[in-house]
Amino acid sequence: MTDISLPRFPPPSAGRELLPAREYAARMRQNVLAAFSERAFEEEVLSRRLFGRVQLTLNRPAAIRHVLIDRPENYTRTSATRRLLYPIVGRGLFLAEAEDWREQRRTVAPSFAPRTVPLVARHVAAVADELATDLAAEEGEVDLVEHMHRLAIEVAGRAMFSLPMAKFAPRMRALLHDYGERLAQPSAIEILLPAWLPTPNDIARWRFRLHWLALIGEIIDVRQAKGAAGDARDLLDLMASDPETGRKVPRRHLADQVATMIAAGHATTAVALFWSFYLLAAAPAVQQRIAAEAAPLDLGPDGAAEALPHLIYTRAVVQETLRLYPPAYGIFRVARQADEADGVPVPKGAIVMIAPWLLHRHKRLWADPDVFDPARFLPGMPPPDRFAYLPFGIGPRVCIGAQFALTEATLVLARLVRQLEVSRADNRPVVPVAAITVRPDHPPPFRLRPR
Repeated sequence: MTDISLPRFPPPSAGRELLPAREYAARMRQNVLAAFSERAFEEEVLSRRLFGRVQLTLNRPAAIRHVLIDRPENYTRTSATRRLLYPIVGRGLFLAEAEDWREQRRTVAPSFAPRTVPLVARHVAAVADELATDLAAEEGEVDLVEHMHRLAIEVAGRAMFSLPMAKFAPRMRALLHDYGERLAQPSAIEILLPAWLPTPNDIARWRFRLHWLALIGEIIDVRQAKGAAGDARDLLDLMASDPETGRKVPRRHLADQVATMIAAGHATTAVALFWSFYLLAAAPAVQQRIAAEAAPLDLGPDGAAEALPHLIYTRAVVQETLRLYPPAYGIFRVARQADEADGVPVPKGAIVMIAPWLLHRHKRLWADPDVFDPARFLPGMPPPDRFAYLPFGIGPRVCIGAQFALTEATLVLARLVRQLEVSRADNRPVVPVAAITVRPDHPPPFRLRPR
């Protein structure tokens, strides 16, 4: 086991009592992660009233199973979730419902099947090689937040749309960064209002969506004019027509689907890679073990797919990073009808929160939950409860790109750590902030040295 203990940062609120509703809402507005009390990491169920509505926090695996697996039709996305995500993903796969969701899922699923891993690995390896060359040439302090986002955007574009993204990445990064900084946190009133009732912030979100859709439209135009690489059918080809009727998908629907895949396909992987390097900077022995594992392997485009099954420890580091810093900090649902989840009464209209941020550091579910220990995920170790480790969700709505993300993060980590030693360039604390994904409050500087 490593001896790196990580305090729950931001720290839980002082005292064991739940915060008053107004203070709780204020903290959620600033950073959801700062609104949790110590009890949230110890108890199975927390219940409170928030501006007249019941809010349930579920840390009990059996209750989580009930909500996400046994009766998912009774639990719909909250109005705040729709309000925050619609400007980015529209009616794409993430927010689609009922038959629309099933059709979109059926269309996209083949592109994320296990047989696509070699193609994904080839693209990831090529981009990782380019980044390794760029980083080796850098001197002084390095911003790995920016580098990881640009890498993930480039991988998403090449692997899913056969399209280099250098022309689009700066605008895409700027738009999404600005949205995360200004508009990705709901106000107290936005938590309560129905999604169709606009608020002042929604005006700014609509402006963002106009610019965002213009950029996505430009990407689609360039890709369709160019065509896929050779005779291969990529994700855009599959999304552009109905898989059963062959009819073309309307342009506005195609744009939402492309936006979903690019935004979701890069943001979670980028922050997962950043937090991996953040942890590794404090763990030279873990870095050395990754480097030793990767040393004999061909991690170039031709060998990456074959090397992937041999990166056992590197993958465990990625999985442990996803435990400590899950990109999606919370799953929020509203109960359509009154229910009971493993003995927990759920009133009609209750907001149900299932938070990987809590589950992954919960004292009843993990030994030494605040310790960075990749060995938890090595072969032969007892696996965590299926409903205690949810970096990609679970059930019908599980992230369709989970294998894509794990492949990308594992190969990039192995390729860069084999070549470079990573350390922090300052000691300023890095605070995780929940703004759609769990991102750092500032881009800390790193130093990189050739091995």
